[in-house]
Amino acid sequence: MTKARVLISGAGIAGPALAYWLSRGGYETTVVERAPALREGGQAVDFRGPVHRAVLERMGIWDAVHRHRTTPGPLLLVDGDDEVRATLPESMLSGDVEILRGDLCRILYEQTRAATDYRFGDRIVGIEDRGDRVAVTFVNAPAETFDFVVGADGLHSGVRALAVAPEAGVIRHHGYRIASFGTPNLLGKMGGAASFCDPGRGVCLTATSATKGRALFVSTGAPVGGDERDPQEQKQALAARFAGMGWKVPQALEYLRDASDLYVDAIATVHVDRYWKGRVVLLGDAAQGGTLGGQGTSIAIVGAYVLGHEVALGGHRDPAAAFARYEERIRPYAARCQQGAVRSGEFFAPRSPFGVWARNVLYGTLTSRALGGTFERLVRAAASDFDLPADA
Repeated sequence: MTKARVLISGAGIAGPALAYWLSRGGYETTVVERAPALREGGQAVDFRGPVHRAVLERMGIWDAVHRHRTTPGPLLLVDGDDEVRATLPESMLSGDVEILRGDLCRILYEQTRAATDYRFGDRIVGIEDRGDRVAVTFVNAPAETFDFVVGADGLHSGVRALAVAPEAGVIRHHGYRIASFGTPNLLGKMGGAASFCDPGRGVCLTATSATKGRALFVSTGAPVGGDERDPQEQKQALAARFAGMGWKVPQALEYLRDASDLYVDAIATVHVDRYWKGRVVLLGDAAQGGTLGGQGTSIAIVGAYVLGHEVALGGHRDPAAAFARYEERIRPYAARCQQGAVRSGEFFAPRSPFGVWARNVLYGTLTSRALGGTFERLVRAAASDFDLPADA
C-alpha cells in the first residue's frame, strides 16, 4: 500500500514536531526549508506545566531537552546604576525547563531525520489544490504532488499567503520592534537575566551559560518593511536607536557588529479566520504566532501533537475533517496563550517615565513574598489549561 505523502514547509519547531507524529503514523513526510541549513541562535524558549511535559515525554525528547537546558535564574528589573527594582521568579522566565531555540531545533531534527526527507535551501512558490491532491511548485526542485500540505513556516508564512489568507489581513502589529543576537555572558553569573529600560527602549540580557549569553532589544516602532531586511542596515539602525542608553547596553552593542544570528521583527500576533483551506493547513506561528511572550514554541509542540492525532484518525481519507477537529481543539488554547505577546512590548519598554516606574512597582509587589506564589500560578495557568488527546 502506498504511503500518503505530506509536505511540510518550515524546519523550525512546528514542522519537525509534526513530521515526528506523521512518520510514526505511517505517512511519508517531506520538510522544505528556505534556509540553507538548520537555523542557529534565537532566544531561549521554555516549557511549563503538565501539558507541555506530557507532549515532550511522548515524543521521547524530555531527557534531551533537559540535557541542553539553560541555567535558570530570576529576571531582575534594574535601573541605570544596576540597582535591582524588582525580582521576578525564574518560573516567569524559564518555566519548568528552558532551552535555546537552536538546541531544540537540533534535537527535533535528529529525532526525525531518519524518517523524513529534509530539503534545505528551497521554498514553495505555488500551491494548486486539486481536490484529491495538492500540486506544489518550488524555487529549485521539480514540481510534485502531495496528499496535503502544512504551512509551519512562521509568522510571515508563505504557505498561508499562497493558499489560506494574505498577510495584510492576518498580522496584527502591537507597536514595538525586537532584535536579538548572541553575546558573551555580560551578567557575570551562571544564569538568569536582567532587564533595563528607559521610555520606549528596553534591553534584556540573559546568561545562558557561564560564558555565553543573549541580548534582546525592544523599542517602539512601526512594522518591519520588506526593504528593511538587509542585515547590515538592520545593525546600523539598531545601534542608532539604542545609542546613548546606559547600563550595560554599550557593552552589548559592541557585539552587534559581528553577530551572525541577528533576528529582527515587529512584535505582532497572527489572527486567521480559519487554520485550513481544502488540503492545506497551518501550524505553529503560521496559525497563531506571537513574536515575543506568546508561548509560540510550546503552542507549536502541542499543536503538532494535536494535528498528528487528528490526522491519524483518518486524515489521509478526509483531511478537511481532521483539520477542522484540530482547529476546534487547539484554537481556544492558543488564543489564551497568545495574549502574552500583546503585553510583552509594554513590559520590556514602557512608553513613558511613569510607565517605567509603574512597571517596577507593580512587579515588585506581585513578586513579593506575600504574593509570589499567586503570581507563579497565574503564569502557569494558561499553559496548563488544555486536555491532551490520549495519544497521537
